[in-house]
Amino acid sequence: MKPKMILMMGGQGVGKGTFARKFMERGQYEYIETGAILRGLPPESKIAGIIARGELVPDSDLFELLATHFDTSSDMILDGFPRTLGQAKWIVENYSNKFDIRVIYLDVPESVMLSRIEKRIREGGNRADDADADVVRRRLDNFWRITMPAIEWLRGAPGIKFSDIDVTDPDADKNFVKILAALN
Repeated sequence: MKPKMILMMGGQGVGKGTFARKFMERGQYEYIETGAILRGLPPESKIAGIIARGELVPDSDLFELLATHFDTSSDMILDGFPRTLGQAKWIVENYSNKFDIRVIYLDVPESVMLSRIEKRIREGGNRADDADADVVRRRLDNFWRITMPAIEWLRGAPGIKFSDIDVTDPDADKNFVKILAALN
């Protein structure tokens, strides 16, 4: 039996990190938070400059970086990857033979994404990419323009289990129950 690779996908503020942490509390999965890996890079690095402008990191840079974090012997959750059609195809082409890939698409309207980002700021989340309204707008535009085609491709990709889950309920525990049900 192949280990599971869960791709937590959705726009900014949908709860990818929140739900991934809930999985971690259960002790079942290795957690790879792409954004944290990228934000942890030295501020003077090329990739850090790209992120500060609200742009997407080139695929070739991400592939090289992420491949070093994948352990093909354990179940894992990827938060924040893939974000482009090329990344989606790369992960399926390179890892579907090693993992049972499950896509969890956390589906909420943009208005909910914005209100959750604002809440994250109010509650002291010190993410530089949340603090600038222009950067937030660019990130959301990138989500609709660049990431949604990847999500739509994954929806029909062979051998991938895709679950579209409405997580608009303000109660994260109720939303998590829906996610768990989709994985069974």
